[in-house]
Amino acid sequence: MIPEPRWNNGRVSPETRPDARTDRPSALPTGEEIVQSLPWRWNTQGRVFIIGGLGFMFDAWDVSLNGVLIPLLREEWGLSAGQAAWIGTANLIGMALGAFVWGTVADRIGRKKAFTATLLMFSLFTLAGALTGDIGWFVLFRFLAGFGLGGCIPVDYALVGEFTPRKQRGTVLTAMDGWWPIGAAACGFLSAWMVAQWGDWRLPMLAMVLPALLVFFVRLHVPESPLFLIQQGREKEARAVIDEMVRRTGAEERTYVMPPVPEPRPLTFASMGQQLAELWRYSWRITTVAWALFFTLMLVYYIALQWLPTFLIEAGYEQSRAFIMTGAMAAVGLLGVVVAAWLVEKTGRKWLLALTAVVSSFLLVVLAALLEVPTAVLPLVLAFGFVVQVAIPVLYTYVSEMYPTELRGSGFGWASAVSRVAAGVGPLVFVAWMVPAVGLAWSFVVTAVFVVAACVLMLFLAPETKGRELEVTER
Repeated sequence: MIPEPRWNNGRVSPETRPDARTDRPSALPTGEEIVQSLPWRWNTQGRVFIIGGLGFMFDAWDVSLNGVLIPLLREEWGLSAGQAAWIGTANLIGMALGAFVWGTVADRIGRKKAFTATLLMFSLFTLAGALTGDIGWFVLFRFLAGFGLGGCIPVDYALVGEFTPRKQRGTVLTAMDGWWPIGAAACGFLSAWMVAQWGDWRLPMLAMVLPALLVFFVRLHVPESPLFLIQQGREKEARAVIDEMVRRTGAEERTYVMPPVPEPRPLTFASMGQQLAELWRYSWRITTVAWALFFTLMLVYYIALQWLPTFLIEAGYEQSRAFIMTGAMAAVGLLGVVVAAWLVEKTGRKWLLALTAVVSSFLLVVLAALLEVPTAVLPLVLAFGFVVQVAIPVLYTYVSEMYPTELRGSGFGWASAVSRVAAGVGPLVFVAWMVPAVGLAWSFVVTAVFVVAACVLMLFLAPETKGRELEVTER
């Protein structure tokens, strides 16, 4: 059994790491310490940030697209609310499966190979979905597109985090979430324009296929994560990447050593299960908190993102106005990400996340109660979009920092998978059962209580990670 990690000034206690680097000459830094102490340069770490962020943008675009497709296909194909919910559910369940599969794959074969495959699969099956006219095939293709895209978030966050210097890591990982409102807002505004002009639901789907394919080819020029190469024992490749980063950033050249690492293990279905077991052995507290936070907060956010246009249309708003308001909700989130990036290194992760997660969830309660009051709806929609986009990037940063390199992709991937399951299955229960039974406002009260419970668990069970150095291995 791997004992619970003990936290000491943001670092895991050496007693929990049998191979801790206390035996190396104290004057020589390790390769990962070199990477994490380099100055930030846009031509080096910034390039990874932009390319990884573009993939994240398409993830947001695709999830937001469900909110556009649900009301349009309900009307065109005569679907009930329960049937229409499968459009988003299939896509998000595919993302859930893809999140843990690609996260584990990335921990085995590398960040670069994994993330180049995710967008290619997404693009092909999105195109297939746009060309079908049958709800059964459409749901299947949305599932498969989601499976491909589901790997973007865990793989991109692992890659960007491992290239980013320690001093800027919290800010950069938080800023990564700025790509989400860009993608979600682009989907809302562009879809509103296309549907108003041509009235065809296929055009918003086709609009993102070619850019996604372009990003796929650009991603081929991103180097592999040096921390992953170190963890795999591929010293020659790791040194080549590190030395090139030192050269490009203009940092002082220093002699460094490589830490001892475990033997690489082959990727099998059994190894995926073993990786999940290792997450719980590493720390049941951390994994419980990560899953609870992802499940509750992302359930609230995805319900709003995918069903707010439908709720607004049913409340009497025009279709194009509903799409524009949802796009505005996403767009104002970009300001929330900026605020999160500014605050995350000042306040730390835990209290900022707890406050914004709870406030955002109760803003939806108020919005649902005042949905028939036009003057209140837009301010509440914008307030929710702002506050929730302070919470989500802090959540992503926090969870990605709590696991060591060998578990970072799979740890984040499994937590992301839990959120996609919640976002996929949750709306089926929420829309088809809870709302008819207790009404929209009380249904959001229930989800808000879940968020509060998850935040209480975090405050008591999980550590603060501000300023913590990323570890290559805990073995």
